[in-house]
Amino acid sequence: MVKKKIDNRIRTLIENGIASKHRSMFVVIGDKARDQCVILHHMLSKSQVKARPNVLWCYKKELGFSSHRKKRMKQIQKKIKCGKLDVNDDDPFELFVASTNIRYCYYNETHKILGNTYGMLVLQDFEALTPNLLARTIETVQGGGLVLILLRSLASLKQFYTMSMDVHSRFRTEAHQQLVARFNERFILSLSSCGQCLVVDDQLNILPISSRTLDVQPLPPNTATHHQQQLDELKLSLQDTQPACSIVSQCRTLDQAKAVLKFIDCISEKSGRSIVSLTAARGRGKSAALGLSMAAAVAYGYSNIFVTSPSPENLSTLFEFVFKGLDMLDYQEHIDYELVQSTNPEFNKAIVRVNIYKEHRQTIQYIHARDWSQLGQAELVVIDEAAAIPLPLVKNLLGPYLVLMASTVSGYEGTGRSLSLKLMHQLRQQSGSMGSGGANVELKRQGGQAAGAKSLNEMELNESIRYASGDPIEKWLNDLLCLECCDKHSMNDHYLSVKASGCPLPDMCDLFYVNRDTLFSYHKVSEMFLQRLMALYVSSHYKNTPNDLQMLSDAPAHHIFCLLSPIRSNSLPEILCVVQVGFFDSTWIFPL
Repeated sequence: MVKKKIDNRIRTLIENGIASKHRSMFVVIGDKARDQCVILHHMLSKSQVKARPNVLWCYKKELGFSSHRKKRMKQIQKKIKCGKLDVNDDDPFELFVASTNIRYCYYNETHKILGNTYGMLVLQDFEALTPNLLARTIETVQGGGLVLILLRSLASLKQFYTMSMDVHSRFRTEAHQQLVARFNERFILSLSSCGQCLVVDDQLNILPISSRTLDVQPLPPNTATHHQQQLDELKLSLQDTQPACSIVSQCRTLDQAKAVLKFIDCISEKSGRSIVSLTAARGRGKSAALGLSMAAAVAYGYSNIFVTSPSPENLSTLFEFVFKGLDMLDYQEHIDYELVQSTNPEFNKAIVRVNIYKEHRQTIQYIHARDWSQLGQAELVVIDEAAAIPLPLVKNLLGPYLVLMASTVSGYEGTGRSLSLKLMHQLRQQSGSMGSGGANVELKRQGGQAAGAKSLNEMELNESIRYASGDPIEKWLNDLLCLECCDKHSMNDHYLSVKASGCPLPDMCDLFYVNRDTLFSYHKVSEMFLQRLMALYVSSHYKNTPNDLQMLSDAPAHHIFCLLSPIRSNSLPEILCVVQVGFFDSTWIFPL
């Protein structure tokens, strides 16, 4: 094996990510890009003072190599016993696959990894990626971890602009065959604005797509933040309060600790008349907060605890923190409780039940959302990833018991908008006090059964749990997919002035046809206009996803028209209305 010195900027970027608890991203271009995963994973492992990072490897259909880990490990152990193992002669990739905890996942099954956390993410088969998949997978990576995007060999990056994506076949029609991959071009251009991203070839030579890559300097030693100091003070103040002290000791951020304390307050009341809603973007520790609160509910004597999510596999983080909470409360596995794993091969041995018998028989049971009719004896119902459960089913899960729910509202789970705009709005309206926690709510199920007066409490988490605040990858992803367009522009001074003065007269407004090549060119002004346009889309409709952005940019039959307020010098005009028009073929018209 020929040894080669790797550019020091790669190691520095990885170490900076670990020091700052920020994620790093590498776009690896070349036919041997897969082999560089081994080196980057080794560098990550050497830089961290903990166990080898686990890996999530996502692909379309074919991995291109065998993933049978146990078989490989037996072969390696046999070589070790015979003294025939030679690290220099054996394929490093084979050793990597055999010795690393890798979760392989088809792109069409990535919904199963929601709520899980990984130290490294590998995305191959780029042509099968969609904006939804990009957001869903990248958000599972923890701070200090790596995101690797593997691309096949390209003569130049401009060749990437014309790459045919799998989703493009859905956009083409008989009359509109010519397609421009504007999303791909904007994706590549956006990488230059990400400070924690390097584009390299399959020999780990850095490609100079931006001047940022020329100067990667080590970060100074990290110091505790103000929020961390407040969290330490909160934990100290709870020293004599059980079980809150033991439970909150497992919290990683101040936001999360406050949310868990609120959950514990509602649990300790035992009134069974509360709905506690926790909303946040991805990676804020919602599942962990629910898991710790369920451990507290066990300590408070709740006997029948039910938990639901889109899939049992989504609950791995939640159950992990249930067990952490129970451990802190001196519960011992096999002595005080036992866990039951699913026998369904589709659920990958996910935990579906926990039987507890320390003081009296208590149960934590997974239930599918459609089986809500089985909640007759429930004392506590926990809904994780409520944004990914159809709204009618979420409504049916609310009943005469305490309900704790966590929902992602970052914009790429469509029903998250439905949950926030419809269900929570309905609960606030019925309470008679919009947005105020603790008000009485009269909630009825679809079947007509009254659930009784409910107390509504709403909380939001802002601090990220997987990575530190200010993560460059999060900012890049939010900008690329317009995930925070509403937050950025809802309080814009220009919007406030229009709101104060009212809409202009129709005669003063003009209808414009939007050039999509310019809109998705990643120019600074074009980006501002695009973010405003998407803010209008998202606030007007409850089921927008980033995939809509790719359709808007690439679909040849789609066109955009905007009604704009009078244009002023040195400022963007106000978008009053957006019309997305999809032209269809004349062959689709049938006589009635």
